[in-house]
Amino acid sequence: MYELYEEELTISPSRTDAEGRLGYPDAFSLCMDIAAAHAEALGVGLYDLGKRDLFWLTVKTQLTFYERPRMMERIRIRTWPEPPGKMRGDRSYQLLRGDQVLIAGKTEWAVIGRHSGQLAPMKEVYPAGLEFESSSAGVAYARIPDDFVAPPYASYRVRSTDIDVGGHMNNTVYVRALLGSLNLQELADLRIGRMDVVYRSPCYEGELLEFQRRDGEAGTDFRASKDGVTALLVRVAAK
Repeated sequence: MYELYEEELTISPSRTDAEGRLGYPDAFSLCMDIAAAHAEALGVGLYDLGKRDLFWLTVKTQLTFYERPRMMERIRIRTWPEPPGKMRGDRSYQLLRGDQVLIAGKTEWAVIGRHSGQLAPMKEVYPAGLEFESSSAGVAYARIPDDFVAPPYASYRVRSTDIDVGGHMNNTVYVRALLGSLNLQELADLRIGRMDVVYRSPCYEGELLEFQRRDGEAGTDFRASKDGVTALLVRVAAK
């Protein structure tokens, strides 16, 4: 069994930002990509689960940025599923330069029935005989109170190019849209050291997201909502 999955890759220009380093949204995209590749290797990828009328669902995700790799730098990325609970399970990620961990984190996943909308027990999803790695690359997920009172500072209309195979806004696009609501100086002032992202409700083409912001001792919290319903909560902790 492939308990740990690893790939080497080059940080291409299309994945870098104004600083010439791996963009924050792109780091989330790389983790999503390798999770999908590992799931395919385990026989529980998109198409395998589709035959069972099941679909992977991202609940929350977290990345800690120790150092972002440079454009055209060669790195390793690896992932492993942690021992799952009854209905949810974490998957860890690390981006490395040699043995140095540059970015690390985890995602909490669930599996849902495409037509029933019901969660499936995790023990029925992973293949028999898989030995889970007990260590985690992440820390406890941030608890983000959903009690924002400030008026929206920006908005975003969900585009056709934001929609994934699940029919809703892709998980990583939320991060890109949120960070894109800030100018370069505001983004730099955040001094992003860690991001916790909580997905609350799916968004679809044409819907309008409104962003709110709140600064606090634990970091800067953001909320994305549609028609008053929370779609996303994010905490950014500074280095």
